[in-house]
Amino acid sequence: MSGEALLRVTGLRKCFRGPDGAVVDVLRGVDLALAGGELVAVVGRSGSGKSTLLNLLGCLDRADAGELWFRDERLSGAGRRALARFRGRHLGFVFQAFNLIPELTAWENVLLAARYAGRPRAAAVPIARALFERLGVLERADHFPPALSGGEQQRVAFCRAMLNGPDVLLADEPTGNLDADNARVIVEELRRARSGGRAVLLVTHSLELARVADRVLALSDGHLAGAGA
Repeated sequence: MSGEALLRVTGLRKCFRGPDGAVVDVLRGVDLALAGGELVAVVGRSGSGKSTLLNLLGCLDRADAGELWFRDERLSGAGRRALARFRGRHLGFVFQAFNLIPELTAWENVLLAARYAGRPRAAAVPIARALFERLGVLERADHFPPALSGGEQQRVAFCRAMLNGPDVLLADEPTGNLDADNARVIVEELRRARSGGRAVLLVTHSLELARVADRVLALSDGHLAGAGA
């Protein structure tokens, strides 16, 4: 790893109950540490638990067992409000399906991240403008998501993820719906985020995308395998 472990989990377990009532173990004791300044890729087939892992790391879901830490702060067992504050201040998410609110403009979608983090809008506006300019979507800022192409929506979603200067960036199949040109833009942004000292984790089924990472880990049968897992 490149530096201090920003986010780490030990013994992470998660199970779900299937339609037939049977319990399915998706994660069976995952250990992982993400350091500032590194880009880690987790690969695995569809249904292997990659998105489940990302949701647990991002405090969008709770594990059945295991410990989650951000630096020296234990997040396991924290209340809903505390986890919401943590997400707003320290995490950025890039979703495969973009997850933009269709009733809000691109600009409003991005600035909503500042509101959730409790940041003044006035302080967030110049940061948002710089992100929109860098990712080439400033002229589309007043458009609603349905009027944007897939590549434009993902670039707007990336602006939203980066608005609050997250320490950890989590990306779920970030190029899965994009053409080659837009995929290259997102890959460069992932690299830029890593070079800025953030810990970046992407999950993907694409071995080609995984090659941009410093470490590649494979998720299979509920376990992570690979260098540094």
